[in-house]
Amino acid sequence: MTLKIAIATVQVPFIKGGAEALTEGLRNALLNAGHTVDIVSLPFRFFPEAEIVRSMQSWEHEDFTELNFYEPDMVICLTFPAYYLKHPIKHTWVLHQLRSAYDLYNPTSDKALSDQTRRLITERDTIHLSECQCRFALSHTVANRLWRYNGLKVEPLYHPPPYADKFYSAPPQPYIFAPSRLESLKRQDLLIESMRYVKTPIWVIIAGTGGQYGHLSEMIQHYGLSDRVRLIGLISQEELLAFYANCLAVFFGPFEEDYGYITLEAMLSAKPVITCNDSGGPLEFITHESEGLVVEPDPKFIAEAIDRLATRQAWSVEIGNNGRTKYEAMELSWDKVVASLT
Repeated sequence: MTLKIAIATVQVPFIKGGAEALTEGLRNALLNAGHTVDIVSLPFRFFPEAEIVRSMQSWEHEDFTELNFYEPDMVICLTFPAYYLKHPIKHTWVLHQLRSAYDLYNPTSDKALSDQTRRLITERDTIHLSECQCRFALSHTVANRLWRYNGLKVEPLYHPPPYADKFYSAPPQPYIFAPSRLESLKRQDLLIESMRYVKTPIWVIIAGTGGQYGHLSEMIQHYGLSDRVRLIGLISQEELLAFYANCLAVFFGPFEEDYGYITLEAMLSAKPVITCNDSGGPLEFITHESEGLVVEPDPKFIAEAIDRLATRQAWSVEIGNNGRTKYEAMELSWDKVVASLT
């Protein structure tokens, strides 16, 4: 049956990441399944706090039952607070809540939310997510958070990364690849500092842009690592594929990542992943010494992991291949996502 489906989400202007790629992927998959689809988004501001509350109120007043004489058969909501809208058939695939109200709340921060706003967010999240006839989470990490803070049981729904059929593998060259937005939660600083302790002739390529670019550049200069660590900024899709294919390993050690395409992209490229034991999403796919190495979020432990892979390259190739095999066994597909959400 062909459905008219609205995908509801928010957009942080000028920031493109995994959520935006997922939204486009979902739309394309629904279109390929024969449905009529459009993405409806509103801008979102993280501060000041009053803007968060205003956004919540705006979405609570949105009634998607009729949109300029079009009546969607279903709405699929993806992000906070888009799932606050009204519609008789509201399905939700939770990519993100406002984590600064939950696990990332820091009372010492000058941008910490007030107790009143945190309570309001928790209360309204629980109410509006409970309204949904169908609920999924991006990952077990997100599902566990929904259970812990909102008392909601939600099934994880995995999906493939963009261009999943384009990744390939080549013989490893002596570098660690770390593609990601340059933000504090992605923790590229751990990788940079680890290079102070790496004993093997390995270097690091960090791809991406973001608010931490200046800080990371200063770290590289401060530690005298300019000959071993490169920040290469934005790269093309072809360059991304090539850097994955030729690296020794991929570093992805964020703090409590919700999902993270980088893990799956490394597995598709048959490369071992170095991640941390508090990294969240990557741990749903990477088992220590099977598809990669899971270490403490400490530069010295990361350095040891790099040296292990550099000095045992046959083993490194083996566990990289394990990752590719595991990815294929998971049979991730957009067809399964569409079947679950519709």
